[in-house]
Order: sequence, then C-alpha cells, then structure tokens
Amino acid sequence: MEDTTWKANHSGRSEFILVGIFSQSKHPALLCVVIFVVFLMALSGNTILILLIYSNVRLHTPMYFFISQLSLMDVTYISVTVPKMLMDRVTGVNTISAPGCGMQMFLYLTLAGSECFLLASMAYDRYAAICHPLRYPVLMNHRVCVLLASGCWLLGSVDGFLFTPITMTFPFCGSWEIHHFFCEFPAVLTLSCSDTSMYETFMYLCCVLMLLIPVTVISGSYYFILLTIHKMNSAKGQKKAFATCSSHMTVVTLFYGAAMYNYMLPSSYHTPEKDMVVSVFYTILTPVLNPLIYSLRNKDIMVALKKMLNVGPVFQETMK
Repeated sequence: MEDTTWKANHSGRSEFILVGIFSQSKHPALLCVVIFVVFLMALSGNTILILLIYSNVRLHTPMYFFISQLSLMDVTYISVTVPKMLMDRVTGVNTISAPGCGMQMFLYLTLAGSECFLLASMAYDRYAAICHPLRYPVLMNHRVCVLLASGCWLLGSVDGFLFTPITMTFPFCGSWEIHHFFCEFPAVLTLSCSDTSMYETFMYLCCVLMLLIPVTVISGSYYFILLTIHKMNSAKGQKKAFATCSSHMTVVTLFYGAAMYNYMLPSSYHTPEKDMVVSVFYTILTPVLNPLIYSLRNKDIMVALKKMLNVGPVFQETMK
C-alpha cells in the first residue's frame, strides 16, 4: 500500500530538474565560461599543490599533510557539482535522476562535513607547533596525522550517510524543480509533500553541532596561539607564526562564513537566489582560492614549485 502511495505521489517521475544559476543570469554563456575557467584553475591548482607536497621531502610535515588533504577534498568537492552544471548548460538538459541526485547529495555532504573537521585539525596542528614546539614531533607524529585525517573523512561520511537516505525517502509530489544548481539537501527537502518539520529541526541541530564543535576547537586553538605569539621575544618568530596562521584563518573564515549562513540562519533569511550565490562561494570559489592562499603566501611552497618547474636561481634569490 505504501509503495502504491509513493508512486502516486511521484506521478511516475524519476528525475529532478535542476533550475541552476544560469537561468538567473542575464549573460548565461559568459557565466558558463567564467565557471569553466574557475573549475580548471581549482582542478590544476589543487592537483599541483598535492603533487608538490608529496614529491618534495621538505614538505613532508604535518601542516602540509593536512593542506594536501584539504586540496584533495576541494578537487573532489568541486568535481561533484560543477561538471554536471556545465554539461547541463552545454546540452540543454538540466535533469538528474533520483539515484544520481542522492549520490551527489551524499558526496557533497561527506566532503563538506570532512572539511569542517579537517580545518579544526589544522588549527590544532598550528596550536601544537606554536604553543608546544618541543613536544610537536610527538604530539603530531605521522600516526596521529593519519588518524586525525581518517577521523575527518569518517565523520564527514557519517553526515552523508545520515542525511541522504532520510531526505531521499520522503515522498515528492508536484513540481520536481530543484531551485539550485546541485542537489543540496535543504533545496530537495522543500519538494516533499509530507510534513518535514521534525526532520528539519533535527537537521538544523545536527548542522549547528557539526559547525560549532570545529569552530570551538579552532577558536580555542587560536586563543592560545595568540597568547603565545604575544609572549614571543623574537619579531621574526612572531612574523612567521602570524604568516602560517593567517593563511589558515582566511580559509576558515571563507568556508565557515558561508556554511553558517546556509545552515544556521533561520529560513526567513533565505531565498533560492541568495542560497545559490552563497553556495557558489563555498563550492566553487573556495576550492580555487585555497591553493592560492596557501601558495602565494608560503615561501616553502613557492620554492618547491620553482624547483619542480626548474626555474633558475635568479628567481629563487627573490624569495630570500
């Protein structure tokens, strides 16, 4: 009986329609080209960063290990949404199957959740390096780094396994138009014709918890870091500490700022258009900005890049 009702509610349909951001633009062709260029930059930038870190022995440190994990997440993250969006624009077919929508939702939730916890792990790494430099090799040995990174991926996948099956089992009726450029679960949930208020409350509490725990770890880590930097007698040491921390804080602000807007503000603050703009920010722009932030402001990365490209010593002198 339930299966019959489910089919009736779905009107025999098995595909969602992604309205996307191109329908909101006055120049969709230009926007498509810009997003394609940004996608290529994110893909190449993060891939180069991963190759640099794993090929250069000087970069085999906990900080760069976590940066490589962040780049891996960003490459996968942007690849989950952008290629489908661009193909829809080129082919003129903006549909996605229900299983495809569920898979996209699962990967997106897993990667977003993993990145939340990874940024907290990176903050703890900076805390250990600056506040406990003598014990740092023990506190952040290779085994600890691998366990922390694995824990981030595991906790992120819990997010995906928790929300995706529940969201996709709700009955959908009427319009199957998702007012988004990918299957973001709040946008999909609005299509349900059943009462989702309890689930939305549960979802909101889980999102707040998943954001507040890492933010608490990050805030605590940087509180002690700032105290330690303030006590430093060496101006050079202070400058180096600020340089490594400021890059991470920039990434944290970009990611958590957008995530908090999307998942912690009441629904009265949201419109489909605003949500899409914010989602573009942390699903498309953040992956392309991360490698730039960590490379342009990092001497070790720039030296390793020039070494890989066999750039002459004249250029390397400018880094000194």
